[in-house]
Order: sequence, then C-alpha cells, then structure tokens
Amino acid sequence: MNKNKQKTIFTAVVLAVLLAACVVLDMILPSYHIAITVIKKATVYSLVAVSMNLLNGFTGLFSLGQAGFMLLGAYTYAVLTIPMAKKPGVYQYFDGGAIPFSVPEVFSGVLGETVGTLLGMLFCLLLGGLLAALVAYLIGLPVLRLKSDYLAIATLGFAEILRAFFQWNALGPITNGSNLLKSYPVFSKATPYVVLVGLMIAVILLLITSTYGRAFRAIRDDEVAAEAMGINLAKHKRMAFIISSFFAGIGGGMMAMYMETVAAAPFKSALTYEILLIVVIGGIGSITGSVLASFLYIFFSEWLLRGLDSGTFLGITAPGIFKNGFRMAVFSIIIMVIVLFFRKGIMGDKELPDLIDKRSRKRKKEAAE
Repeated sequence: MNKNKQKTIFTAVVLAVLLAACVVLDMILPSYHIAITVIKKATVYSLVAVSMNLLNGFTGLFSLGQAGFMLLGAYTYAVLTIPMAKKPGVYQYFDGGAIPFSVPEVFSGVLGETVGTLLGMLFCLLLGGLLAALVAYLIGLPVLRLKSDYLAIATLGFAEILRAFFQWNALGPITNGSNLLKSYPVFSKATPYVVLVGLMIAVILLLITSTYGRAFRAIRDDEVAAEAMGINLAKHKRMAFIISSFFAGIGGGMMAMYMETVAAAPFKSALTYEILLIVVIGGIGSITGSVLASFLYIFFSEWLLRGLDSGTFLGITAPGIFKNGFRMAVFSIIIMVIVLFFRKGIMGDKELPDLIDKRSRKRKKEAAE
C-alpha cells in the first residue's frame, strides 16, 4: 500500500471517529446543551475557514469578502424557506413579503413532509452557494486584476456595500430590510452539520489534491513560473475565487440555521477578520489546521472562558476579577501566545497525516541510530 493511500485511509478513519463522537453526543445531550452549540458553530466556521484557506492559503489571493458571500447564502436560505403561514408575521412591515412560496413546502407537497422538508432545506443551501458563486464571478472579472492589499480592500468594500444593500428598505419585501428573518426550518441536532460540512471539506480536499489544486499552489508560489508552465492565471484565479465563494455561501446558509434568525448587521468585516484569524492560527495552507483552529477557537471563546464574564471560572468565584469583558482579554493573550510560539500556525502548511508520517520517520531514525 503506497503512502498516499495510507494517508487517505488514516484521514477517513479520523473523520469517522469524529463523526461517531458527534452522533453519540447528539444522542446523550439535549439540543440546547453548550457542547452541541459549540459543535454546530465550530463546524460552520470550519467550512468558511477552509473556503478562505483555499483562496488565501492555496492560491495566494488575499481576499476579505467572505462575510459578504456568507450573507448571500444566509439570506437566500432564510428567504426561500420561511413557511407561508409565518410570512405575515415575519414581513409585518412589508405586507407579507414578495416571495409567494416556501421551497421546503413545495418539495413536501411532492415528496412528503419529512423528505420534502429536508431536501428543500438542502436545495436552498445549494442555491445560496450558487448565488454567492455567481456574484463572485461577476465581481471577480474586474477585482481579480488587482493584487495583494488592493484585492483585499476591494473585496472588503464589496462585502460592506452588500451588507448595506440588503438593509435597504426598497428590498424589504424580500430581505425584510433591517428587520430579522426568522421562523425558517433549522437542524436542531449537531450531526447534520458535521455530516454536511465533512462532505464539503472532503470535496475541497479532493480539489486541492487534483491538477487544479496543484495549479493553485503554483500560482501562489510564483505566478511567472506558473504562467511559463502553461497555467492560465486568470482562469485559475477566477476558479479559486468562485469555488471559495460557493462554499462560503453554503457556510452562510448553515450560519443562518445555527443563529435561527438572520439580519445583515452580524455579517460585517469583523466576521471576516475572525475567520482570517482562525486560518492564521491553524496554518495558512493547511485544511487540518483550519478545522482544528475552528474548534479550538469556538471551544475557548464560547465555552471554557465564558465563566470569566460571569464571575466564576473553573470552580473559582471572583466577581471582582472575573467580570464582563475579561474573557476577551484572556482570549487575546492566548492568541498572542499561539502566534509567538507557532509562527506558521498550529499545523503550518501540513496536514494531520503528514505529521504522523514525520513522527514515524523520526522514530525509525532514532531506532536506527
């Protein structure tokens, strides 16, 4: 058995074990438990971080428009899945809204309630990704001519303009203006999140190991050399930008599920910076690093350190020290320590099987000596 096949099998086993662990937690814990909440949010962040890593880490394009593409996916999902009976209450300021149907209800009329609702939800997630990909194609035509900081500024500006556009009252019958979209169907358990995100990350992994992935890395390393080798720079940059945006759009739809309400305000530049921070902590150019950093980031910020804002931490009660805002101060120090001791991130540009293989070679070398 060759090494690549061994690495693939090892990765598949690790993913299967993680999935099994999530299923067990889903079975023994209520859906409102903090562990289930952490898994849901961390899986969504994993997908968006991996999509950003595909563009920034593997292709070398510094884009900061991820929050904008997430917004497109979130609104597409919410708008198309709100049940007809709930629309008058949701769109109370806009005469019940302009969308005269609910996709899950349409599917339910043909396939039955359970299957139809599930397929309708998945279909709307896909539509959110496709809309994000279409917008990425359109803005990519002029924007991808820019490089480095100029590309980052242009994509960041696009995301901010898009957020303001969706709050425009003229679009209120569709987007509900600055009001919340709510009452749409969501996954209450964590298992569907893990399964969907696992499948999509697997697709990204297959892409990275394909000839297209090698072309992306060649562009990142040296554009002149890549072009000399016959790689169409414009085509591959556009492809990476569209694919990254597609998965970010799906991530936005899943974020809408996690939050259970959608408004444009949360999808601001700070969200993009948060995802970028996760990519840097995990390692630019490492899918494993992005996933690992997402779970660690959410675990620390949403669970382990939360007591620092309420006066109690790890069984210690000290309201004079542990108070609102202290959690973020401690969290910032942890991030600084990680950056200082892991200059290339936790995983660098390596994947988990690469580290296992490296340790195995080291042990063999020590044994031989």
